[in-house]
Amino acid sequence: MDAVIGGLGVALPPSATQDDLWDGFFDHHYAGTRNALARRIFTNSGVRTRQAVVSPLLEDVSGWSTERRMRRYQAEAMPLGKAAVGRALDDAGVAAGDLGLFAVCSCTGYATPGLDILLARDMGMSPSVQRLFVGHMGCYAALPGLGAVSDFVTARGRPALLLCAELTSLHVQPAGSRTDIHQIVSHALFSDAAAAVVVTPRDRSPAGYAVREVAAITDTSTADHMTWDVTDLGFRMGLSPQVPAVLAKHVRGLVDEVLGRHGVTIADVDGWAVHPGGPKILDVVQERLGLDGAALAESRGVLAAHGNCSSPTVLLVLDELRRRPAPPKRIVMLAFGPGLTLYVTLLEGSTLGA
Repeated sequence: MDAVIGGLGVALPPSATQDDLWDGFFDHHYAGTRNALARRIFTNSGVRTRQAVVSPLLEDVSGWSTERRMRRYQAEAMPLGKAAVGRALDDAGVAAGDLGLFAVCSCTGYATPGLDILLARDMGMSPSVQRLFVGHMGCYAALPGLGAVSDFVTARGRPALLLCAELTSLHVQPAGSRTDIHQIVSHALFSDAAAAVVVTPRDRSPAGYAVREVAAITDTSTADHMTWDVTDLGFRMGLSPQVPAVLAKHVRGLVDEVLGRHGVTIADVDGWAVHPGGPKILDVVQERLGLDGAALAESRGVLAAHGNCSSPTVLLVLDELRRRPAPPKRIVMLAFGPGLTLYVTLLEGSTLGA
C-alpha cells in the first residue's frame, strides 16, 4: 500500500527584514569588538526576511529563564500549530477525526501535556488517535517523522498527520555570549514556522506524492559539530564551521544509494527539497550532486524569505516545489542536523493539489 502525501499546510508568525532586525536589535546586542564580524555574518546569511512569534524588535528575551521561555512556547506554539494542521487537513480533504496517528516534531520547547495532546483535543481528533512526539532531533526531524507516519499508513491503512513546529526566536542568547561566533551565526539564520503534512493510503489521495523511501546516515565522529544544549537561559546552539565539509563527504553516496535502489539516478530527479541550513550548505550539496543553479532555487528562496526554521524548513521547500507551474514528478528531500546526521527521502507520483 502506498503512503501518499495528500495535503500540506504552513503557518508563519509576523515577519521582519534582516536589515531591520540588525539595525533595531542585533547591532546593539553585538556592540564591541565583534560588531563588524556580526554585521558581515548577517549580511552574508542569504536571509532577507524572517518570522518570529517573539520579535526582538518588540521584546528582548535574551535574559529570560528557560522556565519563562517554555511557558511562552506553549502559548505561542498552539495557535501556530493549529493553523498549520487545519490547513493540511483541508488541503487533503481529511477530517481530523479520521486520523489514526498524530506526530509532532519540535526541539525548541517542551511541556506536558504537550502539543500532541492539546492540539488533538482542540482539532477534534479521536480520543483513540495514537500520538508520537519527536524532540531534540533538530533540523532533520521532519524526515524521520515523515517516515514514521508513512509506516503507520502502510501498516494500518489509516491517515496520519505530521506537524513540525519550531519557535527559535525564544532562544536568543544574552549579550554575554556576543563573542561566541556560533551564536552570531545562529541569530543570523534561525526563524519560526509550523508546517504539517497529511499522509494517507493511495485511494484517499490519488494525486499525492508517494513516500518511496526514507534513509539516513550518521557520522558520530563529528557529534560535537552541532549541538543544542538546554541552559538556564534557554537553548544554546553549537555550530562548527566544519559542518559543510562533513556533508560534502557523505551526501553524494547516500543519495546515489537511495536512488539506485529504485532504479533511477540524479538525472531522473526533477525536484530537490534541500534543507537550507545556510548558503554554504546549499553550495556544497549543489556541487557534490552536480546540480545546476536552478535545481535549488526553491531551497534558496525559502532561506531568503524565511531563514532556517529548523524542522519545518524542508517542508516549506516541498510546498514551494508543488506550486511550480509544472510541479516535479520525482522529489528528493534532504535534511541535516545533530549527529551529524543526513536524512534523504524519495517522493514519487502525481502532484499535490495546490
